[in-house]
Amino acid sequence: MIDAIRIIDKGGAQIALVVDESKKLIGILADGDIRRALLKGKDLSISVENIMIKDFTFITTQDNEKEAIEKMRTHTLRQIPVLNNEGKAIKILLLQELLIKPKLNNTVVIMAGGEGKRLRPITENCPKPMLKVGNKPMLEIILEQCIKSGISNFYISVNYLKEKIISYFGDGSELGIKIEYLEEDFPLGTAGSLSLIREKLKDPVIVINGDVLTRTNLNKLLDFHRNKDADATLCVQQHEFKFPYGVVQVDGINLNSFEEKPSYINLINTGIYVINPKLIANIPQNKYMDMPSLLIKSRAAQSKVIVYPIHEYWIDVGRPESLKKVNSDWDDL
Repeated sequence: MIDAIRIIDKGGAQIALVVDESKKLIGILADGDIRRALLKGKDLSISVENIMIKDFTFITTQDNEKEAIEKMRTHTLRQIPVLNNEGKAIKILLLQELLIKPKLNNTVVIMAGGEGKRLRPITENCPKPMLKVGNKPMLEIILEQCIKSGISNFYISVNYLKEKIISYFGDGSELGIKIEYLEEDFPLGTAGSLSLIREKLKDPVIVINGDVLTRTNLNKLLDFHRNKDADATLCVQQHEFKFPYGVVQVDGINLNSFEEKPSYINLINTGIYVINPKLIANIPQNKYMDMPSLLIKSRAAQSKVIVYPIHEYWIDVGRPESLKKVNSDWDDL
């Protein structure tokens, strides 16, 4: 029980999940269950198996938020686990977060103009951001995630097969949001297209590549950006590359050492950014500029450019194998 107390205190959901060797959820333990056990004189060294709730309420990945809210209200719960088809918990939904939808003034710009050449032939008649993951286009999944974070103002940068994106989403009114489109006469890059809307932005803008999917919490990202008083924040993720060969270290023609199939760990750019309007004011009008160039230029000008490490699921859907992987992963996330 003392381990459960530490977990409950450390987490924000005020609940501990008890799983077996296969990671299947077998019981839950909330703060109230701990308190009741202590009032009954139970010792802190007692196994959670003796006090956990085995007949717990849950929802599956096929259920929606409305069903989660109904179950929580019926059973007077503040949180509910979400289980996949194997009975493994993949997330916890909190009643407070489901009922209280924050409204943000921030704008999201989604870069959706790429041709998706590495995904040919499936992108010959379909723009890459409109490729389906599960039963929805990637771009729709990105929009829904932003909407859940309380964002309602969007710009979508389009180029290749742009009419298919525009006809599908329209002005966004069916989703309860506002969508405007950035139509470039020639490619301006991930930063250059922001020059088209510099006069309209007053709050930090989130820029997301239209071919990346993640479970990153955008509210936490914006809080981090504000709390660190940053001018720009770049989301990064740790990536390990395992070299498939033994590496030879030499001094001229003399052998120094061997390193057998070493691993290298680096931080990679995830294609998700938060940018303050003052940096966008410095982007040249109608000239190509990518986001890394803007960040390096801004840092050289003494702007505060920071990184936000994300540990949540993230994938760049730019190759056939990554499209296959995200389709197999997504329902369990």
